[in-house]
Amino acid sequence: MGDATAAGRPETATGPAAESARPGLEQAGLRLDVDGAVATVTLNRPERRNAMTFTTWRGLAEIGRSLPADVRVVVLRGAGPSFSAGIDLGMFSGGGEGFADGADAEGTDRFIAELQEGYTWLRRPDIVTVASVHGHAIGAGFQLALACDIRVIADDAKFCMKEPALGLVPDLTGTKPLVEVVGIGRALELCLTARTVGADEAARIGLAETVVPRDGLDGAVRDLVDALLAVNPGAAVATKRLLWQAADNTLDEQCAAERREQIGRLRELFGT
Repeated sequence: MGDATAAGRPETATGPAAESARPGLEQAGLRLDVDGAVATVTLNRPERRNAMTFTTWRGLAEIGRSLPADVRVVVLRGAGPSFSAGIDLGMFSGGGEGFADGADAEGTDRFIAELQEGYTWLRRPDIVTVASVHGHAIGAGFQLALACDIRVIADDAKFCMKEPALGLVPDLTGTKPLVEVVGIGRALELCLTARTVGADEAARIGLAETVVPRDGLDGAVRDLVDALLAVNPGAAVATKRLLWQAADNTLDEQCAAERREQIGRLRELFGT
């Protein structure tokens, strides 16, 4: 899950069509702005460096369930000086809802699965998800960035998988994409040392698709979103489906999947 804390200068997300007045999202430390085909989800606890709580993860899951059907691109960002400093350590001290002790294995399994829903929807084929990362992305924040399809990061970004240092394991869907991106050896080294990875190294080992100066981050994300929206929507969905299954398919299976998807595209394009 992650590590968290210090205060930063408050900042609010901006956007032409704000929907964040929902009390549940505000309580979860989240802001949602929808502008046509683009939804921007902002982690909005800048005074806690966007430290996350159980309520935050449930709020993310609710956003995924209620996302308007015409949204094609979802941008994840953090208000203030950091993307997210991870889990709010206040939850360890008994403030509010506490951790399950694991004695009830089935109940704890259901509890963690509920929290993971805040991350799994970001892989849906009908949307492309973009993590806009600046400052710290620790633990749960790192895993949230890994849950997105594309990561655009500022040159001040710092990633750290903190969970093992807290006696925990990363359990918010981050282990699979981490291994897929950097390989098992590097993933082991990053997790078991809980060291910090800066922006240059993140780009070198594949954790980020693009690195830009901090003051150019918003512009770079806007340019990427515009490019993503310029692609035919049906082709984008079908291609994402293909790419996500490619690693687990044999070559024959992937060739067959490509044929199926192309038949669907041809039928739509020619009305047959």
